[in-house]
Amino acid sequence: MQRIGLTGGIAAGKSVAARRLRELGAVVIDSDELAREAVAPGSAGLDAVVTEFGDGVLAADGTLDRPALASIVFADADARRRLDGIVHPVVRRLAAEREAAAAVVDHGAVVVHDIPLLVETGQADSFHVLVVVHAPAVLRVERLVRLRGMSREDAERRVAAQAADDERLAVADVVLDGTGSDDDLRTQVDDLWDRLAVERADELAAETP
Repeated sequence: MQRIGLTGGIAAGKSVAARRLRELGAVVIDSDELAREAVAPGSAGLDAVVTEFGDGVLAADGTLDRPALASIVFADADARRRLDGIVHPVVRRLAAEREAAAAVVDHGAVVVHDIPLLVETGQADSFHVLVVVHAPAVLRVERLVRLRGMSREDAERRVAAQAADDERLAVADVVLDGTGSDDDLRTQVDDLWDRLAVERADELAAETP
């Protein structure tokens, strides 16, 4: 089984790369999806978040009010650390369960862990290959404002809350250029997939008596 770590700053194009990898046959474990599962209604994670941050982070239907929580944690680094301390352990447990299930189905599977905060959470050495989708911070701020309707202040705060560009690039085994079009990024992912296929074939050949 090949274990790939995929990361990139917000609005760099990581989601485009993850979707293409899934289309090509990879098992993609999305940490954002797992984080939502970790604080689903009725979960211990949601109870812990409400205990920590108060009933103001709950919507009227009892689900997590994500904008309300975001307004707290992206304005306060300590609050963000407290939230991470609640959610991240659950996400890692769920990711391990998903990976184990994929290995049962296919020992030779390519499992991609899509983790926005991979570098920030100290997981850079946890994968066979670490792929970073890179776009400069200034471009990502512009995308957040133009494509997601954020205020510039909010966009800059979101970008600043993540690892700096040079921190991600320093640990990358593969860097995909996210500054161009989605089609261009998908082409780069296709090329990467072909290289991974060669590596898988070589590993299988080495294991064959």
